[in-house]
Formats: sequence, C-alpha cells, structure tokens
Amino acid sequence: MTTAPQTEKIPVTVLTGYLGAGKTTLLNRILSEPHGKKYAVIVNEFGEIGIDNELVVNADEEVFEMNNGCICCTVRGDLVRIIDGLMRRKGKFDAIIVETTGLADPAPVAQTFFMDENVGAKTRLDAVVTVADAKWLKDRLKDAPEAKNQIAFADVILLNKTDLVTPGELAEVEARIRAINPYAKLHRTERSKIALDEVLGRNAFDLDRILDIEPEFLTADDHDHHDHDHDHGHDHHHGGLKHYHDEDMQSISLNTAKPLDPDKFFPWVQDLVATEGKDILRSKGILNFKNDEERFVFQGVHMILDGDHQRKWKEGEARTSRIVFIGRHLPEDKIRKGFENCIA
Repeated sequence: MTTAPQTEKIPVTVLTGYLGAGKTTLLNRILSEPHGKKYAVIVNEFGEIGIDNELVVNADEEVFEMNNGCICCTVRGDLVRIIDGLMRRKGKFDAIIVETTGLADPAPVAQTFFMDENVGAKTRLDAVVTVADAKWLKDRLKDAPEAKNQIAFADVILLNKTDLVTPGELAEVEARIRAINPYAKLHRTERSKIALDEVLGRNAFDLDRILDIEPEFLTADDHDHHDHDHDHGHDHHHGGLKHYHDEDMQSISLNTAKPLDPDKFFPWVQDLVATEGKDILRSKGILNFKNDEERFVFQGVHMILDGDHQRKWKEGEARTSRIVFIGRHLPEDKIRKGFENCIA
C-alpha cells in the first residue's frame, strides 16, 4: 500500500467499450465542453479515434492541447512513460483519462496503476468506465470475448444508443449486463450524453469510498435483486424479468455475519487468486475480522490484490463480510467452501 495522502494523487479513469459503442463521442465531449477542468486524455491511436480537428491546438508529435485546456496524448509508447511525462509537465491536471482500443482488455491498463510504483505514487485508478451499444451488445456478448471483459471490468457502464431499441430490448440487454456484472453503476444514454461527474471523479476504486458510491454493492443475495424495498431511480429493472446466466462469465457473491479469521482468510484468498487469477477479472470485498474494530476492504484485478483497513465499524452497523468475484468458469463450490473455512 502506498502511503502518499489520497488528495495528492491524480485520479485516472480508464475508458473502454467495443468499437462503435460511442467512446469517441464521449471523449470529444470531454475534450470540447467548457467544463473548466484540465483533463489529460491518453488515446491509443488518433487514426482510430477521430478527434475533432478544429479542437486541436498546437499539435506536436504525441501531445495535443485542446482549446478548453485539456491535453491529448497518443499511446504510441508505453503508458508508464506517458504518465511520467505528463507528471513532469507544468500545470497540473484535474484528472487523466486513458482510452483503450475497442478490442482491448482493460485489465493490463488497470494493473499498471497497481503495479508500477512510480505511477502508483502519483496517480490512482478512479474507475473503469465502459460504453456499451444497446443495439449490438447482445450480439457482441456472443461473439466477442473482449466485449464481455469490458462489461465485467466496469465500475460504471453507459448503455448508449438507447433511442435505437425498444423498451423490451433495453430491459433484456440490461438483464444480460447484470448477469455478468451486478455491481456496476448503469446509466442509459443517447449519443453518450451524460453529466461528466457521473463518469469522472467516481472514486469507485478508492477503497475508502467503495461503499458510499455503491450502496448496492453485494447486497444482492445471488439472484434476489433487492429492488423492492428501496428505489434506486432507474438503475434496476429486475421486477418480474427473467434472469440470465451467462455461460462462461459469472459473478459469485459470498457473505457471512460471522467474523472471519484473518490467519485463514489471507492465505486462502491469496492461494485462490494465484490458482484461479487468470479467470478472476475483478474481486471486491468488505471483511469483518474477529477482534478487529475496523472494516477491512479489498479489491483485485486478476492476481493482484490490494486492501487495507478502512474505518471503524459504526455502532449498530451489521458486521457482515461480503465479497464478490467476477470471472470465467469459476469453481463456485470450491470458492464457497474455502470461504466458509475462513470463518473464525
């Protein structure tokens, strides 16, 4: 764990989504809206992305300055090198946005922020935002594993082009997204139109705030989707809808009201990600350890786990341990049994 105070770190948003879903539209909005903030946007190839040329000021080889103060760079080189270079530039930015190519798996980009010490000391991963095409996502989930990875990885999903589908089709595509990723914040959009603060500055990766933002995080007992007792606006539409089970991608949620034994839990979870890590895309959890007055919060990307004590349990707060794993072909019985063996 790095010890630098959170406030000094620059938040990084990883923006992903299948080709044609609407990422470029979203990026062009960030780069042209008069939002009064300075963003550094790292894109893979300008050829693919088509940033509006009139917006580009003073275009040198790798870095473009936009008229609203945003900076745009191409990842021809290494992400780490570019971020290092950005950190040396005069004039700080409010945030960095990294756009991955439509065919890319967001994992290696996300892992950079955990793995590289230099990058980790100056930046922190804020959220993975995925733009999905309401009309074509169903087909892509069948034929494109990358599209599934992008949904599984997301903290925030923009279900875009909702004006091109019927309400029934929209409900179905939402149910398919939820089968893969039950905890991402879902927004319905047209032409990627969304308030930028719904996408940027989410702190979804900040262990201290994981739960303020995702109150629903892990309250779902497997398939009972808790939307009858409190209204989350339009985030949940499971009422009477059939649930989908994705053949190869699933989420497993575990919870227990009994305290866990840290001496059993840590070896178990480390062994689990060492053996199954390539298939575990994301993991998140809040843990109640015996004789420990503080909640422990962790999250992981594949085999890399990061965690820390978060805050004291509040008086009257249910001290429940809750974990979710999202991945492919996960050995559910083995995971459930292993977790039960960690109870103190």
